Amino acid sequence: MDMKIVVLDGCAANSGDISWDSIGKYGELTVYDRTDRSEVVSRIGDAEIITTNKTVIDRAVIEACPNLRYIGVLATGYNVVDVEAAHEHGIVVTNVPAYSTDAVAQFTFALLLELANRVGAHDASVKDGGWVRSKDFSYSVMPTMELAGKTMGIIGYGSIGMKVAEIAHAFGMRVLVNSRTRKALPDGDWISWAERDELFAQSDVISIHCPLFPETEGMIDRSAIGRMKKTTFIINTARGGCIVEKDLADALNEERIAGAAVDVIAQEPMAADNPLLTAKNVIITPHIAWAPKEVRERLLNIAGGNIEAFLNGKPVNTV
Repeated sequence: MDMKIVVLDGCAANSGDISWDSIGKYGELTVYDRTDRSEVVSRIGDAEIITTNKTVIDRAVIEACPNLRYIGVLATGYNVVDVEAAHEHGIVVTNVPAYSTDAVAQFTFALLLELANRVGAHDASVKDGGWVRSKDFSYSVMPTMELAGKTMGIIGYGSIGMKVAEIAHAFGMRVLVNSRTRKALPDGDWISWAERDELFAQSDVISIHCPLFPETEGMIDRSAIGRMKKTTFIINTARGGCIVEKDLADALNEERIAGAAVDVIAQEPMAADNPLLTAKNVIITPHIAWAPKEVRERLLNIAGGNIEAFLNGKPVNTV
């Protein structure tokens, strides 16, 4: 096929451990690991099809690339694309929904279990000789917490929020849900809807799984934290902008909440002066909840299917 396809920032999805064939079979493929803003237009050139993950495709780029007919976002969130401008120019935009649900839910509980059980701190203590020196058969370097009987507040009840609720129930937790749209909840008195302030006040764990919208940007701020228990854990695997990071760092350092774990930051890559880097009782991981190999293979396969559907005149997963 003579269709030109350009991948603008393929490194995150595929660092070389999986194949690009699911996309490359549809045309002449060029893959860039990453693309600087100043290079976007020249690298797109006369390509009809592009994919992007975090490279911004704004109105200026769209208007400078008249051959462009399709933009595939290698992610669920598509805020990096000016969708309105794309539609004005007859360009189809697609995303990849729900490809990482199980992995992100799994990672959410990896973070929560580390906060609750402090496995890393105890492992480090043992390897530093703590158990060898101990006079007792058992000792603790940090408090731990049992999840059963605790309340998890979930903000955002899409596919990931639903899966997190299901796992929380398996741990014996009560679940409160807050979301822009209300859907049917599972049967049982273990789960219920809650207003955001109620969720903040009652939850032992608050887990964020919502998109970044004006109404969710900065929603975890000093005021919100002030409504929470001092024993609350905050977990964010959604979007860094949902949290005012200085307010969270201050709350951690002042012990107004018990701990936090974040896989996302408002500015990525993380800035050296981000206040969370020096905050107490915080776990920070580099946006990897979505990234197991199996998940990235699924991502590229779905992205390839999106291109095939577009070429057949029946686009799917359009935004």
